Amino acid sequence: MDNLRFKGKWNELKGRAKQEWADLTDDDLLYEEGQEEELYGRIQQKTGKARDEIRDWFNRQIDKL
Repeated sequence: MDNLRFKGKWNELKGRAKQEWADLTDDDLLYEEGQEEELYGRIQQKTGKARDEIRDWFNRQIDKL
């Protein structure tokens, strides 16, 4: 994933993630540059989805924006 695109679109991505996975909170979706793997881990714990699946979902969402 291109971290610059990820960072630039974060507010939109965060909203889409909350729609996709209703159990996520703002704390679950805290994004800090360079800490993407921690973000994926928090989402993985809440949703039960695999990291690759979560990463792919974010990449697809970025491509749609």
